[in-house]
Amino acid sequence: MTRTIKTILLIAAIVVTLSPSKVWAASTQASDNMTRAEVFIDHALTASAQGHLSEAKQDYQHFHDIWGQIEDSVKRESGEAYKEVESNMGQVDYAFMQKKQDAITQALQGLETVNLKVIHGNFPKGQQFKQESISLSDFIVLLQQTKLKAKNQQQQEALAEISKVRDSWLSVEGNVVAQSASVYADSERDMVTVNAMLSATPPNYQSSIQLLNQMINYLSPLAGKSGYTFWDAAMILIREGLEALLVIAALLAFVKKSGQTKGSAWVWLGVIGGLLLSILVAIIVKFVFSSGAFGNNNALINGWTGIFAALMLLYMSYWLHTQSNVSDWQKYIREQSTSALDTGKMVSLGILSFLAVFREGTETVLFFIGMVNQISMKELILGLVLGFGFLGALAYLMIRLGLKLPIRPFFMVSSVIVFYLCIKFTGMGIHGLQLAGAIPSTTSSSIPNLDFIALYPSWQSAIPQMALIVIALLVILWKRLKPIGN
Repeated sequence: MTRTIKTILLIAAIVVTLSPSKVWAASTQASDNMTRAEVFIDHALTASAQGHLSEAKQDYQHFHDIWGQIEDSVKRESGEAYKEVESNMGQVDYAFMQKKQDAITQALQGLETVNLKVIHGNFPKGQQFKQESISLSDFIVLLQQTKLKAKNQQQQEALAEISKVRDSWLSVEGNVVAQSASVYADSERDMVTVNAMLSATPPNYQSSIQLLNQMINYLSPLAGKSGYTFWDAAMILIREGLEALLVIAALLAFVKKSGQTKGSAWVWLGVIGGLLLSILVAIIVKFVFSSGAFGNNNALINGWTGIFAALMLLYMSYWLHTQSNVSDWQKYIREQSTSALDTGKMVSLGILSFLAVFREGTETVLFFIGMVNQISMKELILGLVLGFGFLGALAYLMIRLGLKLPIRPFFMVSSVIVFYLCIKFTGMGIHGLQLAGAIPSTTSSSIPNLDFIALYPSWQSAIPQMALIVIALLVILWKRLKPIGN
């Protein structure tokens, strides 16, 4: 079969599966759905056997995307079939991580065998698998299942289980963060670490089992809570909104210091845009997707927005530092004539405020959607009022204090705050990508865990953060020595 014919068949399969008249509704049988999706695994197998691993991965990704749409019908028809497909998909994911042709081909063959069983109706009907929104107790059971697979030294099965844990995190993270911010941070860190330990060659079973035991121990006391109070709602808003507030307050103080009102409009436009998009995404997730299906996507959103925001914050921090000299600032104002900020910089302020709000806002709104059924409307509204009131008062004080500072201290303090956020957003962004499985994690006990700057015991996130600090120190040193060289 030529590559052209194969491409045509793939496009035809996508068109058929996504056609409005062929929407995979709840009433569609699982075998019909799987028949349409299986074509991608068949092509992935062919590509893998020929050594075209990147092509095989693309074909498998098509299947993976379609599976997110059809998995509900499989759950309803046979819970056992659903578990088998998920388990084998975990093995395929792991095989692609290893980048070994034989392992990929073998894992794809295993997945195809299970798919054919679904197509031919060889799984027992009934025993529906329901995990649209699992409880924290159910989440702990998933951790225990992962630990059992690790004890039996079943690497691929353990990786499949920890993948379910990470996908299900979105269902329970609101419950966890409302009760303990430290446990929430520990959970996100340890999920990535366990996955890294199980993915290692050879796998570090003993350490992963110990870490899973720790997770079970610190999450179990939180599982018994049945409802939320206004204080829980307020603290979620305050904790999640603090980083975004620091960005916004620094930007608003800066534009007010420059005397440019248009700059404030761009900042607020970014804030409003970030809030609206956060609410829209959270509503779509709640009513269109299951939390499990969106788990990785949410981590990807947080990861990439964190990285982009960190890059912009790095530039902003450097620029603020360069303006700390009074004569430099006055020269800049004169060069801008009647406009203290050029259009490009004003747009960048809006983009930066948008990224900061959207990154924190999406997760915050998802937290609140998750707690709606466990809190009275009166308590929720009171919590929101208290949370927004506290953040608003804090922002006002920060801006007023900033305006009263002389030029040099103002820019120096602002640059330090913005650089701190750059370091933290870098760590959080890379950690989010690791949580989604987009990049690997190489853990080390020599790296401390510092929530204050989002430093995790992973070289992939720690090295960029350390590099930023070294670069900042070199820039400061260069600035100090520059007048001497002149």
